[in-house]
This record gives sequence, structure tokens and C-alpha cells, in this order.
Amino acid sequence: MAYYGNLALRPERVEEQKVQPPIRNNNMGKNKVPSRRPIPLGEKLIYLVTIAVVVMVAGFIIYRYAQIYQINGQIQTKNKTYEQATVQTKELQREVEKLSDLDTIKKKATALGYVPVSEKIVVSKDDPNEVAIKP
Repeated sequence: MAYYGNLALRPERVEEQKVQPPIRNNNMGKNKVPSRRPIPLGEKLIYLVTIAVVVMVAGFIIYRYAQIYQINGQIQTKNKTYEQATVQTKELQREVEKLSDLDTIKKKATALGYVPVSEKIVVSKDDPNEVAIKP
């Protein structure tokens, strides 16, 4: 029944009663449920092997992803260590440049009591460890 006008004015449908096919009773009053054929043993084994292979492949893939995750963590740790070592090396290089300044070395030497080498210092010819200052 096709109606192309206003739906508010459409006449109500009369529900059609569904006709059910008559049930056959072959067993005199007992309803027989049709049974399904069982799956053959070979087919069951094929399904079982297929499922086992899929599970093994999935397990292997998950294992590899876990290894990759672990290696990425190690790489990040090594990168942080490398960056820290680089920063420390730069700081030590600056300190070496600062301590290599001749004026700083002279000031520290005089503070520790060292005197500049001049003609007033005499080294013993017998023992080179003996040093004396001329008056």
C-alpha cells in the first residue's frame, strides 16, 4: 500500500497476521528438534592448529614489541647519560681555561710562597734538589 501524501492523514495499517507453517509431528506428539551434524575430527584439528598458530604469532609479536620498548628505554637512558657527560665536559673545559690563565697561576704561586726564577737562586751541583737564594 503506497501512500505519498501527508503522513498525518495516512490511514492506519492493519497488521497482517503472520501465518506460521504447520508443525509436523512425526513422533506422535513429540516435537523433534533437528540435530546438527557434528564437525569431523580432521576439521576440528585444523581449527585447533590454526588457532594455536595465530596465538603463537600474536605472542611472538607482543614479545618483540616488549623488547623494542625495553631497548628504547635503554637508549633514552644512554642519551641522558651522554648529555650529562657533555655538560660536565664543557664545565670542566671552562674551568681548565680559567685555571690556565698566567695571571691566576702567578697569584696562586706567590700566595703559596713561591718566588720567580731569577739569578738570585743557586742550585747545588752535587744535589739538584738543594736550592738556595742569594742575599
